[in-house]
Amino acid sequence: MYIKSTLRFCSALSFFAVFLFCGGYLQAQTTKVSGKVVDIATREPLPFINVVFKGTTAGTTTDFDGNYVISTDKNADSLVFTYIGYDRQALKVKAGQTQQINVGLSASTVSLKEVVIKPGENPAHAILRKVIKNKPINDREKLDYYQYQVYNKIEFDINNISDKFKKNKVVKPFKFIFDNIDSTNVAEKPFLPLFLSESLSELYYRKKPKVTKEIIKASKVAGIDNESVSQFTGDLYQNVNIYDNAVLVFGKNFTSPVSDAGLFFYRYYLIDSMVVDGKYCYQIQFKPKRKQSLCFVGNMWINDTTFAIKRLEMNMSGDANINYINTFNVVQDYQQVEKSWFLKKDKLVVDFIIQKSKPGFYGRKTTSYNNFVLNKPLEEKFYSKADNLIVEDDAGNKSADFWLQNRHDTLSKNEQGIYKMVDTIRTIKAFRTYQDIIESFTTGYRVTGYVELGPINKLLSYNNIEGPRIRFGGRTSNKFSKWHEFSAYTAYGFKDQKFKYGLGYRGFITKDPRQMIGFTYKNDYEILGQSQNGFSYDNFIATIFRIRPLTNLTNLQDYNAYYSYEWFPGFENKISFVNRVYTPVAGFKYTFLDVDQTVKELPRIITSEIRLSARLAIDEKYLAGEFDRMSLGTKWPVLSVQYNAGIKGVFGSNYKYHKINLNIVDRFRINPIGYTDYIIDAGKFFGNVPFPLMEIHGGNETYFYDPYAFNMMRFYEFVSDEYASLSVSHHFEGFFLNKIPLMRRLKWREVVSGKVLVGAVNKKSSDILIFPNALNTLNGQPYCEAGVGVENILKILRFDMLWRLSHLDNPDISKFGFRGTLQFIF
Repeated sequence: MYIKSTLRFCSALSFFAVFLFCGGYLQAQTTKVSGKVVDIATREPLPFINVVFKGTTAGTTTDFDGNYVISTDKNADSLVFTYIGYDRQALKVKAGQTQQINVGLSASTVSLKEVVIKPGENPAHAILRKVIKNKPINDREKLDYYQYQVYNKIEFDINNISDKFKKNKVVKPFKFIFDNIDSTNVAEKPFLPLFLSESLSELYYRKKPKVTKEIIKASKVAGIDNESVSQFTGDLYQNVNIYDNAVLVFGKNFTSPVSDAGLFFYRYYLIDSMVVDGKYCYQIQFKPKRKQSLCFVGNMWINDTTFAIKRLEMNMSGDANINYINTFNVVQDYQQVEKSWFLKKDKLVVDFIIQKSKPGFYGRKTTSYNNFVLNKPLEEKFYSKADNLIVEDDAGNKSADFWLQNRHDTLSKNEQGIYKMVDTIRTIKAFRTYQDIIESFTTGYRVTGYVELGPINKLLSYNNIEGPRIRFGGRTSNKFSKWHEFSAYTAYGFKDQKFKYGLGYRGFITKDPRQMIGFTYKNDYEILGQSQNGFSYDNFIATIFRIRPLTNLTNLQDYNAYYSYEWFPGFENKISFVNRVYTPVAGFKYTFLDVDQTVKELPRIITSEIRLSARLAIDEKYLAGEFDRMSLGTKWPVLSVQYNAGIKGVFGSNYKYHKINLNIVDRFRINPIGYTDYIIDAGKFFGNVPFPLMEIHGGNETYFYDPYAFNMMRFYEFVSDEYASLSVSHHFEGFFLNKIPLMRRLKWREVVSGKVLVGAVNKKSSDILIFPNALNTLNGQPYCEAGVGVENILKILRFDMLWRLSHLDNPDISKFGFRGTLQFIF
């Protein structure tokens, strides 16, 4: 009996020993999972996703790039992924093993209900008020000085690539590039990398007086030879400061979630609290209160002691009234440097879509920051230089070893292949053909070796004086020279049976600083006083959309020699000598009253002028070719001043006078009701001149809307020798129409405009020549017009209804009219 009992005890003990051993062994088996979480639609990495082993307390969040690593010794059989705004997803795991699981989450279609806490207010509102209160403290611009190093990486990829697109004849010569489609992650939508740029720069800031200066030390742009592109790869051009009340997105003012007026535009929800990089933070979700408002949807993590933004993840509201942008995603990670907060990493992803179901583009910008230096100023002369963006001469010539040693992040395999792929594409004949076609469309010139033929849009035209007109012209190409350019044209009118012609030269003395000299001569017809933005009379578009027959032309022989000097980007001086001979055509005559009161004819008017001009556009960005530059604007007013001195007796000149002209162009934004553009123009003649030399105010006799002209005024209708004008237009960006359910889907946007002109002509000037019947002065009565319009019709059209409000008794005028225009706006 004892033996049996002993055996039973030993058996039980052995059983429990084995059980405990095995149990301990099973407990000691670690389940480890790593992977990446992306948005299943955009295949963009999702940071800060909650990842938890089901039934355990083991959890983590994804990092900035959507990566995660999680492990547990517990007996867990599934992994749960959750995040506000996305559907919950649970996936099976293999217990006790190390494995990789990549996940694609779908955006949730269920809207959160607003949390109401009684008594008292929404706790998220209390936190937000403290964020707003502490903005001046947490915003880095409170510091007197700071500097840091910036690494920027910008990439463009084609997405939504279908088999049909791959078989298209246009892309057939480039079939090899589809071998580079990135499909390594089953959770991500395939994409084709096409463009990559990198830059390394140093940014410097001074508070008083405020100066922000960036020096781009290194820049690498795949496939683009234009050096001016380097200025857009730095930090100044693409920086999003969440502490600003408005965030500018492709020309649209989006209200920041931490705007001073945020509670008026957003709903806020306190979701959670957690430790992020050793900082205790509140997680607050935000979303717009109103449909189609220019706002964001997302989450922010706010430090509980400083109430600074620690992390931010936000998307453009899905129904925002903006064109061609499907997704605009911002992810920012901040760090505390001493007692100030700075960006540590910044990621921006834009999904461009021109047409649904067609290939689109991803634009990505990844920026990292390091080497912070606070309140250690450099020499005063460093900050006094006017140019706030400097691209060093050797920035584009850095070696591969330099980039390996200095870039903050390594390039992926696909990114490394972009440089080689783009260079290969450029060697293909079909690519060069397509490039020439696009260039001809955008510039109006067809490149043929050493010569560019054009402008194409002036090849054929029509007017009542010349009848059908043909014009052939061209200029030397960059292949001929990047320092000197020659141009010439000839034209012939079949009705007046006369040839017209012109020639020109311009060349660089130096390119840094930008110094140019030039000379032009032409003997051709011209509309006197036409606005700088109007179609030239021989443009075939003006021929098609002209309201009435064109008869107000003058034959003009124009000699112009000039020298220009750019002191820094945005500030240029120019000196010119101009000699002009005005000759009336088509039966029109210059007549005057002789001393005996008889009417006599003046065959022509000759004038010689010295012109001095200055143009100031602070912080202006531009896209530069070898000779021409296209302004991309500035946030400051653009100021232009010109002084003309008429010199009597030089090359037959008949008149001595002085003229001064001031022009200001600006745009200011009024969030959330859009933006206002205004133009102020004023001038005065000192001395007496005949009416062809006065300011002939710019009218518009086409159906195209011209923001620089008086659209209800005729050509050659008003003239002044002292004048001032104001043109104002306000774009409401859909502020009213977005609130009308039936109009909301159209995404139309409202525009109102108004223009006023005052002017006068002194008696001595008006007596030099007899005014034609249709030409008038403004003495005593301003000219006014107003308009109401709608833009963004089908995304590209704008139509305005215009009313003329004064000088309604003038002959052959319209009191009401329609104008339209094509525009590409976001």
